[in-house]
Amino acid sequence: MTGIAGDACPIGPVMELLFGRWTADVLWVLDQDGGRVRFGELQRRLPDISPKVLSHTLRQLERNGLVGRTHHPGVPPRVEYAATPLAGTLIPVYDALADWSRAHGGEVLAAQARYDAEESA
Repeated sequence: MTGIAGDACPIGPVMELLFGRWTADVLWVLDQDGGRVRFGELQRRLPDISPKVLSHTLRQLERNGLVGRTHHPGVPPRVEYAATPLAGTLIPVYDALADWSRAHGGEVLAAQARYDAEESA
């Protein structure tokens, strides 16, 4: 990954990292739970994500320091995931985006409807 300092948009390098298709969803569930969550529970709480994609997303989040993984040996072995303190620093960002979405989502939908109506005319 390139450095942030020289980029025209300072958030460009982290956009994919933080706003990948499932990143926010996984981090949101981990934050809402407030503790460690097993893979099956994540799958249950995010039913639209396939196990393969969830596994890949968790590995990427772990690689980037946003998710910690704890393996508990035993029969059957257990693996739990938790948001790291670094991920916790993103919660105000996600909260602000959620607030914006609630405040302006209707405006966006109305703009899309107007645009689509003009395009189909």
